[in-house]
Amino acid sequence: MTIIKIGDITQITSGYAFQSKCFNEEGKGIPLIRIRDVGKNESKTYYKGDYSEEYIVKKGDFLISMDGEFKIAQWKGKIGLLNQRVCKIEANEHFIDSKYMYYLLPRELQKIEDATSFVTVKHLSIKQIKDIEVSLPPMEEQKKIVAILDKIQALIEKRKEAIAKLDELIQAVFLDMFGDLSINPKGWCIREFSYFAKIDTNMIKDFTEYGNYPHIGIDNIEKNTGRLIHYKRVEEDRLTSGKYIFTEEHIIYSKIRPYLNKVALPNIKGLCSADAYPILINKENTNRYFFAYILRSKYFLDYVEKLSNRTNIPKVNKKQLEGFCCIAPPIQLQDEFANIVLNIEANKVKLDKSLYKMEDNFNSLLQKAFKGELKVNTETTA
Repeated sequence: MTIIKIGDITQITSGYAFQSKCFNEEGKGIPLIRIRDVGKNESKTYYKGDYSEEYIVKKGDFLISMDGEFKIAQWKGKIGLLNQRVCKIEANEHFIDSKYMYYLLPRELQKIEDATSFVTVKHLSIKQIKDIEVSLPPMEEQKKIVAILDKIQALIEKRKEAIAKLDELIQAVFLDMFGDLSINPKGWCIREFSYFAKIDTNMIKDFTEYGNYPHIGIDNIEKNTGRLIHYKRVEEDRLTSGKYIFTEEHIIYSKIRPYLNKVALPNIKGLCSADAYPILINKENTNRYFFAYILRSKYFLDYVEKLSNRTNIPKVNKKQLEGFCCIAPPIQLQDEFANIVLNIEANKVKLDKSLYKMEDNFNSLLQKAFKGELKVNTETTA
């Protein structure tokens, strides 16, 4: 296998800082692909103004997000423009297969992310990407490895689709019981945030008594689903800055990059990052599952995105969160909704376990493939 730098076998284009005065959300011009859009395949923001052809992104192009989470994704949306802090990476097919590059880079980007110190948000440079050293097998072997990984990835995507169908079922149940949040067709009373819950920021700086508690950073909350993933104990993470206490009665809400929609319902006690808010509900007025669903809704996301977009690092502060208002149906109806959700979630847990196993097998194959240990001439399954 040949060891070579990514910069020698790819062409990397860094995004441009387009003028914000030319942005709009009315569909005028061409979609502007920002960090939040990497992996989503669509953008709500459009740009109407002059631009260079070099910043055009076409379907099938590979993009890397360079702030926060360093990730690569294949763009599957319509033609767009490459905004700042996103780069496009094109493989030189004489040396590296495009899909092989796509499967190879996440592990390398994660290494850089893990080694990058930060105060508010992590930043990735083009030089760091170019300096990544990789081992390349012959092109024929690369293509065989890609064929194997593609098959397993297809199975994983089907399992994710099945889980997504259950999420759609919850959405349909909510709509039937409570109506569209944006128009309130059932005429429910509208209440402020304080009616439902309070932001319970009980900060701990002395971790002596909390060594065995789980520590939940915002990276440990899966976007959209709220699953808690890959977290460690407090003593393992060697914490230095203050953290918030949470219990099984809290909702954990990530205030950084709210468009990532990280809302967790923990079933454990622990400490969470100060980049998240532990939210304690008022049990007399609301159900935890109902209110968590509200916080994951498009209605709430639209509210916080308008506020958080005013800063370089999108985030929602305590005052803004407490300014949110929404419907307040009877607690009995909320409880009924929560029971339905719990039944659906029980089915999701079974699918999730199967998905975890598939992903573990997939990651194991990735490790073997990029170490040259995967025998591509033998049949490999998930």
